[in-house]
Amino acid sequence: MYSSFWDNLKNAFNRQDNSLYKLLAINLIAFFVLLIARVFLTLSGYGALYKEGMEWIMMPASVSTLATQPWAPFTYMFLHEGLFHILFNLLFLYYFGQLVHQYIGSRRLTNLYLLGGLFGAGFYVLIYNVAPYFSQNVDSSLMLGASAGVFAVVVGAATLAPQTTFFLFLLGPVKIVYIAAFYILLSFANSIGENAGGEIAHLGGAMLGFGYIFLLRKGWDLGMPIQKIGMFFENLFSRRAPKVSYRRPTSTGSRSAKTEQTQSVAKESLSQEEVDKILDKIAEKGYEGLTKEEKRKLFEYSKK
Repeated sequence: MYSSFWDNLKNAFNRQDNSLYKLLAINLIAFFVLLIARVFLTLSGYGALYKEGMEWIMMPASVSTLATQPWAPFTYMFLHEGLFHILFNLLFLYYFGQLVHQYIGSRRLTNLYLLGGLFGAGFYVLIYNVAPYFSQNVDSSLMLGASAGVFAVVVGAATLAPQTTFFLFLLGPVKIVYIAAFYILLSFANSIGENAGGEIAHLGGAMLGFGYIFLLRKGWDLGMPIQKIGMFFENLFSRRAPKVSYRRPTSTGSRSAKTEQTQSVAKESLSQEEVDKILDKIAEKGYEGLTKEEKRKLFEYSKK
């Protein structure tokens, strides 16, 4: 199990249908890059420079500050500074992410994580600018961490398969719907504490996780724009092997070539309606529920 995990993590960007390990790898790489930068800059007497740089990529509560750094809603969700912070986030992402991947596939797991992070950031900004309690802290409040995206995955998994059971140390078997409910309640109780911004973002991510799965069951995928952008960049940077045509030299060669050409056209002419049916089947049964032919069609379509 452990060798398989590390093998998947090391090859996260070399394999398709592997978004869970890509998300884990990006968070880990960002963590160690920041850790090394923090140590070296602090030892060199440039600790203030590190702090200024972090403020430029963390999520601000101030709308005016956010307007000057519109990338922050994306960058903050991959940043961690504390070891236990990233450890617990990635453990939750790993275990609950496997369930989401099984039920609705790799791409939609990414959709759920990213949308959860974005919605959590938006909810954090909204509450900080509306609630009088936070009025004195709006301009100075900053946030970082994957928790909003992870909460979206946790609640998404609990919505998809509420009866699934995890074995917890000292507690024994517990249904994931109760685990999700406990952490939502805990975040709500701590939303006026020291980490109020983070806890509010958790709640935003949790709401997105439930809403995403609810709407997906109704046939509406909120993450389709993100999915199309991801597929565009995958196709843009993917290395394709050169295509070599081969024709068997037989007396019926012209007929054989015509048959092969017809089959090739049939493979490429995959309609949007067929793709939607395959995606609906993934939503219902997970990627592994597809037949080999459906997986091949989806793969061919993704390369267009």
